Amino acid sequence: MTATIIDGKAFAAKVRAQVAEHVQRLKDEHGLTPGLAVVLVGEDPASQVYVRSKGKQTVEVGMNSFEHKLPAETSEADLLALIEQLNADPAVHGILVQLPLPGHLDSDLVINAIDPAKDVDGFHISNVGLLGTGQKAMVPCTPLGCLMMLRDHHGSLSGMNAVVVGRSNIVGKPMAQLLLGDSCTVTIAHSRTRDLPDVLSRADIVVAAVGRPEMLRGEWLKPGATVIDVGINRIEGRNGLFGDCDFDSCAEVAGAITPVPGGVGPMTIACLLANTLTATCRANGLAEPQGLTA
Repeated sequence: MTATIIDGKAFAAKVRAQVAEHVQRLKDEHGLTPGLAVVLVGEDPASQVYVRSKGKQTVEVGMNSFEHKLPAETSEADLLALIEQLNADPAVHGILVQLPLPGHLDSDLVINAIDPAKDVDGFHISNVGLLGTGQKAMVPCTPLGCLMMLRDHHGSLSGMNAVVVGRSNIVGKPMAQLLLGDSCTVTIAHSRTRDLPDVLSRADIVVAAVGRPEMLRGEWLKPGATVIDVGINRIEGRNGLFGDCDFDSCAEVAGAITPVPGGVGPMTIACLLANTLTATCRANGLAEPQGLTA
C-alpha cells in the first residue's frame, strides 16, 4: 500500500474539540447554549443507534440535546405539529428528523416543514437552492465532512479535477456543488456513465458515493489521486463494513484514501454539531466559527 490514510476518526475528534471550544465561548460571553433537537419516528434499529450516538456527542460538546421519540404509527399531522413547535422554540437551534421515515409519512413534506435556518441536515429545498447558487446555506453533513478532509489534506483545491460517483440529493449533488465552490472542475458520474474507468483516470479527487460495495477499482484511478469513500456497505458472507472502493487495489494507486470504517462516517456527526453551532451563531447575529463551514 502506498496511499496515505486519511483518518476520519481523528479528524472528527479535532472538529468536535473545536466545536466544544466555541460552545464554551458562547456560554461564557453571550449566555447562549446551542440546542439540537432530534426526532425519531419508529423503531428502526440502525436509526436508534445513530440517534443515541448523536445525543451522546451533542452533550459531550456542551450543547443541549432534545430527543423526541415517536411511535411508528404517528400521523403526519402530529409530526408536523411537533416540528412547528420546535421551529418556534428559541432553545432549539438545530432540528434533525431521522430518515428513513415510516412509509405513510411524506419525507419531503416533513423536511420542508423545518425552519431552513434550523435545518442542520441541509436537506430543506431552500438550503439546496442556496447551496446551488453559491449563497450562504446549511450544508449537508456528509459532503461538508468530505470537503473539510480534502481541504485539510490539500490546502487549496482550486483547479483540481474532481469526479463524484453518485448523484443522490444527500451526498452526490451537494458534494459537486461544494467542490465547484472551491474552484474544482467537477464531473458527476453515475450508473449510466459510459466508460467510468476513463472518466476516473483523469480525476485528482474521487468521491465515491454510489452505494455499491467495492465497485471502484484501483486500476481505474489516476496515480496519486485522493479518494474519499462515502460508501458503507455489508457483503453477504463477509464480516465488517465495506466501502464503494476496493480498498486494497485503490490504496496501491491513490495518493491518499479514507478507510471504511473510520473515514467519512465519524465526520457526519461532527459536522452535524458544527452545523448546529453555525445555526446558533447565525440566529444571534454572531460571527460564524472559522473552519467549520463551507
